[in-house]
Amino acid sequence: MSLKRNQPPSEPEAWTLRFKLPVAAAMLSALVGCQSTPQPDDSIPLGQTTKRIVQKDPRWLSDETLKNAEEEVLVPKDLWDRMRNGFALQDLTGSNPRIEQQRLWFVSKPSFLESASTNGGPYIHYIVERLEERKMPLELALLPVIESAYNPFAYSRAQAVGLWQFIPSTGRHFNLVQNSSYDGRRDIAASTDAAINYLTYLHEMFNGDWLLALAAYNAGEGTVSRAMERNQKLGLPTDYWNLPLPKETQDYVPKLLALSELVMSPDAYGIALDSIPDEPFFETVEVNRSMKLARVAALAGIDEDVLYQLNPAYKKKQTLDGPQQLLVPTDKAQMLAESLAQIAVPADTVEARVRPQARPITAGVQTASLTNVDVQLRKTVAPKDPVAYYRVRKGDTLYQIARRFKVELKALQKWNPTLKRTLQPGQILTVRRN
Repeated sequence: MSLKRNQPPSEPEAWTLRFKLPVAAAMLSALVGCQSTPQPDDSIPLGQTTKRIVQKDPRWLSDETLKNAEEEVLVPKDLWDRMRNGFALQDLTGSNPRIEQQRLWFVSKPSFLESASTNGGPYIHYIVERLEERKMPLELALLPVIESAYNPFAYSRAQAVGLWQFIPSTGRHFNLVQNSSYDGRRDIAASTDAAINYLTYLHEMFNGDWLLALAAYNAGEGTVSRAMERNQKLGLPTDYWNLPLPKETQDYVPKLLALSELVMSPDAYGIALDSIPDEPFFETVEVNRSMKLARVAALAGIDEDVLYQLNPAYKKKQTLDGPQQLLVPTDKAQMLAESLAQIAVPADTVEARVRPQARPITAGVQTASLTNVDVQLRKTVAPKDPVAYYRVRKGDTLYQIARRFKVELKALQKWNPTLKRTLQPGQILTVRRN
């Protein structure tokens, strides 16, 4: 299984929309005053009345007050600050000349990073939260900058598509549906979850080495494994920096590390990053019917281009042959759900739900009665079941794999909805272990 990458493709000529997210600025100031205690003046004649100055005991701040003050100061100003707090690969940068070369490239083209950060505004919060749930380095949220410049419509000569640039075969391995009307590789939520699953799989495969995992994400695990075997036979180091990898892969990891350095200290390099509020940009509205995006946009008062930018997987701009759900700006989700509920259609064919951040596991359901349909507002919780990934071997069957992991066959099919009865060697299955 191989993921061939190319330089980030330019945006389609027909798509020039740029998101301008609201910028929230917060300033915290404290004015501290101090008083000096007057000293006795020996020049005052004896017997003259003077005011007695009473020195009061100092008032000390309690530990709780100090803790609250510290927490207030440490609250991230925006999403970039939250990302910096979750960076975990900075110790791997150092003064490596390959990283320095890539850093100089980014600094010489500040418009590229600034444009990518603007493009990514609607999506980065979702990606950061998914990475945090899996306790993964938040530098990985910058991978789409390198892969696609955060353009969900990006398409490379190797037929890699979407934010994460999945080629067709790898997309199918990670259950990304691809047909004439819908391409899961362009689905913001589905492709992000698939990319995180793939990176997790690679991280485990290469014994917790993130640099090797990232190299394999770019070139394929087979390419990296063969390079390691070659060096091992020659008695050479098998770490990423010493492997004879393709030129693109030799630059790929340094690009990410250089980019993370710029995000860590943008002012030091003269980079301007648009502030991104640390809050969800979109929610998920499930619609169990086929609808044109233009009509959906009109129902909820959403700009049609914005709606398509959030739902690029629907290639015909209609909810056909896909998951029958839409990502909608947070402030429009309730309006859309209510509008859909009032459309006169049979009650057993329509259901509209609003789910924050498109997470499937929910709690605290609150139901409101509407015409022909229930609109359910759900609070989400992070998945609790550990997730494992299994590579299908020749001769494997779903029944055998279910027995091996001691799970029900129906559960295995549910976790992998795009699977067919005939498995393909090398296919990646998701398995939830209790």
